[in-house]
Amino acid sequence: MARLRAAACQINTVVGDLDGNVERILAALAEAEAAGADLAVFPELAVTGYPPEDLVLKPGFVADNRAAVEKLAQQTGACAAVVGFVDGPHELYNAAAVCAGGEVRGVYRKRHLPNYAVYDEERYFAAGRDEPVLHEIGGVAVGVAICEDVWDPEGPIDALAAAGAQLVVIPNASTYHHHKLEIRERIVAARAESAGCPILYVNLVGGQDEVVYDGASTVFDRSGELVARAPQFQEDVMFVDFEVDGAVTPVGGAVSSPLAPDPEIYAALVTGTRDYVTKNGFSDVAIGLSGGVDSSLVATIAADAVGAEHVHGVLMPSRFSSDHSVSDAEQLSANLGIDHRVVPIEAAHAAFEEMLAPSFDGLEPDLAEENVQARIRGIVLMALANKFGWLVLATGNKSEAAVGYSTLYGDTAGAYAPIKDVYKTRVYSLCRSRNEAAGRELVPDSVLTKAPSAELRPDQRDDDSLPPYDLLDGLLSAYIEDDHTAGELVDEGFDEALVRRVVRMVDQAEYKRRQTPPGVRVTPKAFGRDRRLPITNRYRG
Repeated sequence: MARLRAAACQINTVVGDLDGNVERILAALAEAEAAGADLAVFPELAVTGYPPEDLVLKPGFVADNRAAVEKLAQQTGACAAVVGFVDGPHELYNAAAVCAGGEVRGVYRKRHLPNYAVYDEERYFAAGRDEPVLHEIGGVAVGVAICEDVWDPEGPIDALAAAGAQLVVIPNASTYHHHKLEIRERIVAARAESAGCPILYVNLVGGQDEVVYDGASTVFDRSGELVARAPQFQEDVMFVDFEVDGAVTPVGGAVSSPLAPDPEIYAALVTGTRDYVTKNGFSDVAIGLSGGVDSSLVATIAADAVGAEHVHGVLMPSRFSSDHSVSDAEQLSANLGIDHRVVPIEAAHAAFEEMLAPSFDGLEPDLAEENVQARIRGIVLMALANKFGWLVLATGNKSEAAVGYSTLYGDTAGAYAPIKDVYKTRVYSLCRSRNEAAGRELVPDSVLTKAPSAELRPDQRDDDSLPPYDLLDGLLSAYIEDDHTAGELVDEGFDEALVRRVVRMVDQAEYKRRQTPPGVRVTPKAFGRDRRLPITNRYRG
């Protein structure tokens, strides 16, 4: 009986690094060949990295990517490789090349192009129109489809099975958000059962700007049962044997268990932060440490992402900073083993007050004076970053970004914002989860039990200006991620005055969010390329 051994090559590519991506593909292919694989399947657009965005509008880039595929194909032998690339040069296609025996044996062009959430493939690619084609590999008839082709119920999976496919392989670049894995597996299982054909689903892993790919490549048998799952958030080559009678057997391992909610989100934050820093050529990061929960979580993520020796905490106390703010930040630094320094800002704060005194004469102190402090801290961080070649990580969370509870050009300053898509209530649970995983306090308990405060005026607390976070976050999620109008939120039981106030704050802060750094996407709708509302907008629902 014919048996095909397939390798799901879950690799971390770099957008635009054509030569490097080919090297990564060949290294995984060599591992597959050494294990006796007949077929190695790689993620969507593995040659270019995903998403290449406007790079594909450069004819030279498309030509170079095609040359890279030819170079790769020339180094294939008996083990076939299914590799994603951009087909062109006139109409462009998101495509997969089937390479074996030193040449490209066939090309599949993606038929269904996602144009929602963070995806905008219709901007770049034409939809493939080819009839289903099967490739005989290891005595098994193999069909190829790409990512959205399996998500769309009108996709080619059933047609490939009807044409005689005994296995369908699907290269993917499926972005992560919380709960995405269970949604994805439910869809792929349904397609396998409907087609009566096993599916090998190979997903990208790693971070690219604000999106993260979680890997977790899967295999489903023809009845829709999960047979194998690769780990989340790490590169892996997973082997599975397919028989012509439909039997599917994983090689050398059981199904990897999915991570629990908080560890999964935390792993996504670490992955996105690590890859943004390292793929952009940096080694060290700087973080303003306030002694608060947000900066404590960001520092912990950074230490896990790039190593504690590459993280530099900067404590910048003012006249309003409490003693415990400094001591908590120092304790955090000791717990994590990161470098830290104290740069008091009182001298600069006093100088700004003196400079502005003639203009502010006769006016009561307000947000203007408070925000000066945050902006001084931004200047200090950027000066240190410029001097030492560090990359600054901003520490704002989604709750604050949503309602504009942040200082533009102050605490929004930075190159990357790891927790910008994490609500405040989740910030606390992530800290506790990470402490539990460590078996000790990384984030000091005193940070997790004190009332949150920006410390920009005497005895300031967040709940002086905002509703309690456990109430606020539920309202924000319904308004931002579920797209409910203010009227609908009132009908759902939220207090009308609170709804009108919060919705007004969210809408008025849009101009701020447009000027903030990118950060890791972990919810179904993050600020940025996910949620694109006009700044000038009078609709209040």
